[in-house]
Amino acid sequence: MTPQRDQYDCVVVGGGPAGATAAARVAQAGHSVLLLERDQHPRPHVGESLMPESYWVFERLGVLSKLNKSAYSRKVGVQFVNHTGRESQPFFFRNHDPRDCSETWHVDRAEFDQMLFEHARELGAECVEQARVTAVAFEGDRAVGVKLKASGGDRSVACKVVVDASGQQSLIANKLGLKRVDPKLKKAAIWRHYRGAERDESGGGVKTIIAHTNDKRAWFWYIPQANDTVSVGVVADSDYLLKGGLTAEQAFDAEVAKCDSVRRWIENAEAAPDLRVAREFSYSTDRAAGDGWVLVGDAWGFIDPVYSSGVYFALKSADMAADAVIDALRHDDLSAERLGAWAPEFTAGTKWVRKLVHAFYSGEFRVGKFVMEHPQHSGPLTDLLIGRMFSPEVPQMFEDLEPWLERMIATAGEGAIDDDAAEDSAPSFG
Repeated sequence: MTPQRDQYDCVVVGGGPAGATAAARVAQAGHSVLLLERDQHPRPHVGESLMPESYWVFERLGVLSKLNKSAYSRKVGVQFVNHTGRESQPFFFRNHDPRDCSETWHVDRAEFDQMLFEHARELGAECVEQARVTAVAFEGDRAVGVKLKASGGDRSVACKVVVDASGQQSLIANKLGLKRVDPKLKKAAIWRHYRGAERDESGGGVKTIIAHTNDKRAWFWYIPQANDTVSVGVVADSDYLLKGGLTAEQAFDAEVAKCDSVRRWIENAEAAPDLRVAREFSYSTDRAAGDGWVLVGDAWGFIDPVYSSGVYFALKSADMAADAVIDALRHDDLSAERLGAWAPEFTAGTKWVRKLVHAFYSGEFRVGKFVMEHPQHSGPLTDLLIGRMFSPEVPQMFEDLEPWLERMIATAGEGAIDDDAAEDSAPSFG
């Protein structure tokens, strides 16, 4: 299939959550929108665990009823397991906020992405699959359209604004040299799915579990999904996890052997033949918009999978950017200033998640111990895990967390931390 027209108000490159959200919102406002996806839905993708704060984007899109009717596993909290196998008390989100918006879902990304893509079509966007964008066309510094390959051959499509939601391909950021890999987060991930693995539904749903290996050099995500399926992935420094001499499967199995909890949970399960690898996925971009173009989702940047922020950042950035695009089209002002008006607020909020990720990788972030010593921060910490990165109390938490973490690192060097005692004393985060 090829685009039906040669010119649109807005062309969105990439049919994942960010692209579908931006296309849906701009089309909903009455503008002509072309949404281009290089693959055919449904297509597999990592990132099954959502943040609860995604609720408000789903509400604006009008897809909450579809999600509530779905078979997706309900995500009710987060739990941490340290390198000794000691489990923290779970962060049950409803203990912090009893509203429906405090819980979310573990989704099948192939189905979820297709649902959002089709929803954009329902709201008026022209949605074309198997259309690969080969270049964004510029006149000087201004984006004026895209060049693509589709079933009908090579095409050029003009537009007033290009929304780059091309994921880690980052078409515009790579073209303009805007992409910056985080030197402190040069990580790699290996993941696969299991059927028949253990799942704990004691909180009325399932939790995302984050478990360290016994040598603390890697950590696992454990995400129970629908249909008796669990997503299991391991993350570590790229040069450690993907060291020479081992296949990806051998490296994965070696880390499972070092994580008693995960090994026990999957020992009677059936592994799916879908092992996948990603590396050095933590990066940012120097700016989010230019004349006639804007970056959203992973094309804007990606931090780390540890707190499941990826899909939420994709949804939220696209939602905020869509407001800017709608405003820019209304005023016929497609300048960088107007298209990027949303970015400072979004960047300021994501900074706190990045800081929490760096705290996690320090190796000495004892969640229970920190909240035990600073109980006033249990709420802001839960806010951040929910995705409420704009909460005014979050910056105040880091005023205590950063010096506390420095003390923990120094104390660990002296061999004086009692890990089990720290986890035993973890509160319920209510």
